[in-house]
Amino acid sequence: MENIVKANDRIEALEDPSIWLRYTGICVGVPSIRSDFSTEALTPQVCRLIDRTYSAPVTVAIEYTTKVRGTTSYPQQGSAIIGYMPIMLRSGACVLNGKDEDELARYGECPLDPGGYFIVKGNEKVLIIQEQLSKNRIIIETDIKGRVTASVASSTHQKKSKTIVVMEKEKIYLQLNQFTKLIPIMVVMKAMGMESDQEILQMIGRDPRYGDLLFLSIQECASERIYTQEQALQYMDGKLKYPDSGNLKESRSKSILRDVFLAHVPVNNGNFRAKCIYTSVMLRRMMDAILNADTFDDKDYVGNKRLELSGQLLSLLFEDLFKTMNSNAVKRMSAQNSKAQTDSFKQIIEKNITITSGLERAINTGNWDISRFGMSRKGVSQSLSRLSYIASVGYMTRISPQFEKTRKTSGPRALQPSQWGMLCPCDTPEGELCGLTKNLALLAHVTTDQEDGPLINLCYSLGVEDLSILSGEEIHAPGSYLVMFNGLILGKHRQPQIFANAMRTLRRSGYIGEFVSIFVNEKQHCIHIASDGGRVCRPLIIADKGRSSVQEHHMKQLRDGILSFDDFLRDGLIEYLDVNEENNALIALYEHENQDDVHRSRITHIEIEPLTILGVVAGLIPYPHHNQSPRNTYQCAMGKQAMGNIAYNQLFRADPLLYLLVYAQRPLLTTKTIELVGYDKLGAGQNATVAVMSYSGYDIEDAIVMNKSSLDHGFGRCIAINKYKVTMQKYGNNISEKNVKPERDKDGVLMKKNMQALDEDGFAAPGQIIRNHDIYVNKKTPKIIPDDTANSPVVRLTDRDYKDSPAVYRGDDGETTVVDRVILSSDTNDQLTIKCMIRHTRRPEVGDKFSSRHGQKGVCGTIIQQEDFPFSERGICPYLIMNPHGFPSRMTIGKMLELVGGKAGVLCGRFHYGSAFGEPSGNADKVEDMSYILVKHGFNYHGKDLLYSGILGHPLETYIFMGPIYYQKLKHMVLVKMHARASGPRITLTRQPTEGRSHNGGLRVGEMERDCLIAHGASMLIFERLLLCSDPYKVQVCGTCGLLGYYNHKLKTSFCSFCNNGENMAQVTMPYACKLLFQELQSMNVVPRLKLTKE
Repeated sequence: MENIVKANDRIEALEDPSIWLRYTGICVGVPSIRSDFSTEALTPQVCRLIDRTYSAPVTVAIEYTTKVRGTTSYPQQGSAIIGYMPIMLRSGACVLNGKDEDELARYGECPLDPGGYFIVKGNEKVLIIQEQLSKNRIIIETDIKGRVTASVASSTHQKKSKTIVVMEKEKIYLQLNQFTKLIPIMVVMKAMGMESDQEILQMIGRDPRYGDLLFLSIQECASERIYTQEQALQYMDGKLKYPDSGNLKESRSKSILRDVFLAHVPVNNGNFRAKCIYTSVMLRRMMDAILNADTFDDKDYVGNKRLELSGQLLSLLFEDLFKTMNSNAVKRMSAQNSKAQTDSFKQIIEKNITITSGLERAINTGNWDISRFGMSRKGVSQSLSRLSYIASVGYMTRISPQFEKTRKTSGPRALQPSQWGMLCPCDTPEGELCGLTKNLALLAHVTTDQEDGPLINLCYSLGVEDLSILSGEEIHAPGSYLVMFNGLILGKHRQPQIFANAMRTLRRSGYIGEFVSIFVNEKQHCIHIASDGGRVCRPLIIADKGRSSVQEHHMKQLRDGILSFDDFLRDGLIEYLDVNEENNALIALYEHENQDDVHRSRITHIEIEPLTILGVVAGLIPYPHHNQSPRNTYQCAMGKQAMGNIAYNQLFRADPLLYLLVYAQRPLLTTKTIELVGYDKLGAGQNATVAVMSYSGYDIEDAIVMNKSSLDHGFGRCIAINKYKVTMQKYGNNISEKNVKPERDKDGVLMKKNMQALDEDGFAAPGQIIRNHDIYVNKKTPKIIPDDTANSPVVRLTDRDYKDSPAVYRGDDGETTVVDRVILSSDTNDQLTIKCMIRHTRRPEVGDKFSSRHGQKGVCGTIIQQEDFPFSERGICPYLIMNPHGFPSRMTIGKMLELVGGKAGVLCGRFHYGSAFGEPSGNADKVEDMSYILVKHGFNYHGKDLLYSGILGHPLETYIFMGPIYYQKLKHMVLVKMHARASGPRITLTRQPTEGRSHNGGLRVGEMERDCLIAHGASMLIFERLLLCSDPYKVQVCGTCGLLGYYNHKLKTSFCSFCNNGENMAQVTMPYACKLLFQELQSMNVVPRLKLTKE
């Protein structure tokens, strides 16, 4: 923010430059709100409940002059609030930052809540991480026409542009938006002052193959008779899109070359040499790609991607709004001068609401439309899903793609090897966004921008030679490497490996930032140093000749709290590597002895723990490495729909829809990720004893047979809490809607039956049962609203002047719902808002959806009495029975291991672990160990039991695999989806039945259903469904002209207004929509004539 303000620090009046304002500083205050000349502190929980924006004032320190009675005052100093900025929860400016559990509880917050979202108008909004191609980097690829191109998307604070160098018909051209045609690259080089062809060739390299590739381009330049810089600039001026009048000091194409062409490469005092060198490096990379196809860049490679976090997105938005505010202030000032008003710049910017409303609107709608930077994105912010705790945590790590989902390409969707440890391989949605929307892995870190000045100076002091003093021959001397810093060429180094090692040593010692990456690219003879923001990197243990630098005594100090993770970084035991630098490292999964082809001494790093390649949501799955891959992906989608506890403060929240599991448990078989994330404290499921067997025939296709007694005990029981909101509208003249207590007769009995849930204040009473069509707010609205003008008389309204407009509850018939809470507050317009939270307890029924943690979803097929259920010798009865055919084709061996591990855990009284790839490191228990525990406690080694039939009492003929598995109840319930209707409401325009369950709509026979009925030959059924049950209508048709007439009820005859008689009229039944279409066509001067035949 400081940089943005520094860049635009002064505004002055157009007519009178002596009136000015200068910004000297900026700061964001504590979240608060101004009301009636006082300032109140805000907390996130209050904002959620009363629909406010959790924002803090942005204060600027200013120096300004004013004009009083024609004389300009001396510069005055002061401060002004220019707007309110929404504050991210748990960030530095938030009141929750650094608070312990007790203080968070005092604020009404959950200590496990991840933060990282904004509260705008009471809604929780997340800014999704945006994926971009990296800026200022050369990318070599082939375009749609198959041409080889080298493109650079330049981006600086001042300018953003895209430069493309293209090879067409073996000649090389430059493509820029400012020129109508492609410009030969040799002309561009000459225009930048490099007039000698030999010098250009030396710059690119002395290899004769380069000369062959360039020959035609040089020949074309000579055939155009361009030898000097002047001639080249003249040639380029002729190709401009918008030629100017030509009276400028320098030619227009020269300024384009300076400011637009490779905009990120600086030009000092008209010296284009740096740009010439950069262009020649582009050409060299392009020719290498032509000569060797392996050197093409991959756009989908994670190292070529940058992630934009909410900070960068908000800074772009703030910069745009700040500039808009300044230009508006200048306009207002010049408008005032003409009207002779005397507001100073300070008063103008204080009255301005551009920044507050602009930030609020963007975060609320998710539309990032910034025309100044040519940015137009939809869906940048999304509402935070509070279905389950894991869904809200998963939202924080989601990455939104840059491509549109309509593209059929498989490239960006494929799993890249470079995503290892950076992005989760499992957590991606099914369907059209599959593989495009990704999620960060557990330990991934996204870098932020670092100051580059000191780093550049450090590189020069470590032996980087500046290119401006070198010739082309020296640049490409064998053994010397170019040094690129954030896409800029710094110079060259004669001993690249020594330089890279020195930089890495400085990074490990903490002298330069821990997220700076040093990558030596052998193919391109180049060292890339990156300190820019948006790179994904992850921590690894540094290995010295294959031995881990983290020893047991370090771990003991970490456990005792003497050392922290940051100390490990500072002491050079751990370092962050990004995707590019990983290519220079040899990383082992575990500390190991010599292997077949890898000598131990060559290993440079060791993984902290292999389970960290998975993300937060995939980390819930036990033994995921024993499952078929798509099953883990399915579970990632379903884990977010599981009901459970969402936060410690869930009963004090006012979310639109809240699903809570009544008896949520923590899983018996846990993973390291579950403990790190806190899922064991806010579980979303229950441990159910499962018997794997066929039973009753109601378990076909993954259906589950459930035990009625276990449902009576509370298995799968959930609470749904809905929010209903009513606002008491205020009208002018001190008149508003009012709330009235329920009317009773003289015996105290309610006049209307549907007011039984109301209290004496006219609001629903907490704890009351409320049924369908009951009133929960007894509101009355004034019949006439008087004018609110200054001299209108004050009107007193009596009870007769109000009409009933009660808020009526629409629920499901036969269900018992209860008023949970009633919240009264005032909104931003000072109107009374009533929020009724209505609670409904639901128990599982046939058709409700359940799933285990292995993508094994199924609906409840039937519920059977416990006496008919099979039972074991010990009297254990399963909660549910699962069909064994769910295993062979799905290959979810992890589910079997979970059953064995859970059973062993129950017997020995400890939680077993099933972390991904955890067996070698002890983070996952081995099957042999768990089976041994079973045998020790008198059970079968394989986890099988002898069961007796509950119906016959005989022992079953086979042993049954039985034990506890963690089952999740998903949000899809029959009660919410069940829908049928006979007759009901219709749409007024077409007279066809309405659509959708909420409108009590009809069930549509669509095109495909119609095709099936045609194939069956059921013509009368089609006729009935498409006409008689929908919108039949009798029309009068004229046999002469074929147009629609009408029926005169007085004369009892039909009449055609076109023929002016009623002689040849016939009555026809057709859909009303068809009649409407004919009339609409007639209104457009298209005449549909009906030809009638006699039956």
